[in-house]
Amino acid sequence: MWYGLSMNETLTILSARVDDIPLLLAQVARMGVQPLLDTHFPTHGNWQGLSLGWVTAIWVTHIVSQADHRLNHVEPWAEKRLHTLRGCTGQPLHPLDVSDDRLALVLPALSDDAHWSPFASALTQPLVRVYALRPERVRLDRTTASGSGAVTPEGLFQLGPSKDQRPDVPQVKVMLSTLDPLGLPLATTVVPGHHADDPLSIPAVQQGRARLGQRGLLDVGNGKMAALETRAFLHAGQDFSLCPLSALQGPADLLEASLAPLWTGQQDVPPIYRHWTAGDREQIAEGYEVQEPLPAVVAGERCTWTARRLVLRSLAQARAGELALRTRLAQAQTALAALQTRRPGKPRWTELPAVREAADAILARYRVQGLLRLH
Repeated sequence: MWYGLSMNETLTILSARVDDIPLLLAQVARMGVQPLLDTHFPTHGNWQGLSLGWVTAIWVTHIVSQADHRLNHVEPWAEKRLHTLRGCTGQPLHPLDVSDDRLALVLPALSDDAHWSPFASALTQPLVRVYALRPERVRLDRTTASGSGAVTPEGLFQLGPSKDQRPDVPQVKVMLSTLDPLGLPLATTVVPGHHADDPLSIPAVQQGRARLGQRGLLDVGNGKMAALETRAFLHAGQDFSLCPLSALQGPADLLEASLAPLWTGQQDVPPIYRHWTAGDREQIAEGYEVQEPLPAVVAGERCTWTARRLVLRSLAQARAGELALRTRLAQAQTALAALQTRRPGKPRWTELPAVREAADAILARYRVQGLLRLH
C-alpha cells in the first residue's frame, strides 16, 4: 500500500472498533439467515434500501453483540460502525436502514405464523445436515416472564398463576423446544400469561417435527407433559416420551398399586448407577419397571400402547427427606415439651382436652402426625 502511493497522495487510515461483529455476521451468513428471510418474507413494492433479510441480520447482530433488544438503539450503534458493517456485509448500509421505524416494520412481518413456520423449517434442517447431527432427544420446557405493562384484552401480558408467587403482575408464557444435547432451539412459542401449561407441549412437538423432518424422537419434559392426551399424541406420531407423572396422572392409589409387589417381597429392587470415566460408577437410585397398557383417543381414533412406568427411589432425595423429617420431629418434640413450661403471661393448661388440642395443632404444623405418641 505504501509503495503504491505517489508523493502527492495522502494515506488515509480509518480506525473503527470491530468487536464481535465479523464473527456474528459470519455465523449469520453461514446459517443462511438473510437469503431465507428474503425468500419467505416478501416485502411491499415500496420497500427501499436494504432488504428485510439484511436489516434483520444486522439487527440480530446488534442484539447479540450489545445484549440490547431496544429498537431505538440500533441506528446510533450502526452509525458508529458503518465501515465495519459495510465491509462485513458488502452492502451499502445507511443508518436509516436500521432506524426504529424500519425495524418496527420488520416485527409484524416476522410475526406472521404462515411465513414463519416454513422459514424455521428451512433454517433448521440445513443446520442438522451441516453439523452432521443425529437427532435422538428433544427437551421441552416452559417458563414465564413478567413485566410492568398494562393488561389489555388482546395483549400478551395477562394475569395468571405465577411461579414467582406474584399473581398481581402480568406475564407471558414461553415454550421452548431444544435439540439435546446440543441445545439447538427448534421451536419457541409465546402465549398470553393466563394460558394453561399442559396444552403447550403438543404445538411445540409439532413444530419440532416440522423442523427436523423425522420421527422416533424421545421428547423429554417435566410433569406438565404427563397429560394423557400429550403422551397419546406422541405415541400416535411414532415418538416417545419421558417425564415424571404429576399427582393428577400418578395419584396415590396408582403409586400404592405399583409398590404392592415390593411390600409382599415379590419385586426385587436393582440398584441404578451413574457411570463415570474409567469404569468408575456411583449408585444414585434403586427401582424397577412396571408396564401398563394405556388406551386413548387421538384425532378421533382410538389407540393403545404399552407405557413403561419407572418406580424409582433417589438416594439423594431420600437422604434429604430423612434429614428434613428428623428436623421436623425434633422441632415438634421441643414445641410439645414447651407446652407445660410456665412463663410469665402464658396461660396454664388445666384441662386435658385443651392440652391435646394444642398438641395436635403442633403435630399438624410440623407435619408429623402419626409419628409421635402422645401420653
